[in-house]
Amino acid sequence: MTVRSLHRTLEQELFALLRGASLECPVCGEFVLHEGPLVRCPECGLKAHGRFSSSQTSLEFDAQAG
Repeated sequence: MTVRSLHRTLEQELFALLRGASLECPVCGEFVLHEGPLVRCPECGLKAHGRFSSSQTSLEFDAQAG
């Protein structure tokens, strides 16, 4: 697997989270909580801020190594 293909996979996973199509944290695999435009994992602390729309995409990603 190349770095480019890994990046695309992670990007697709994050956009699926923001669309509400996925409920699984890409970091630890636990269920995430959707709180408006915020997606939060109570297990590992992952936070993804933003909304996915067809006209414009904005994403802020916060994670803290444990």
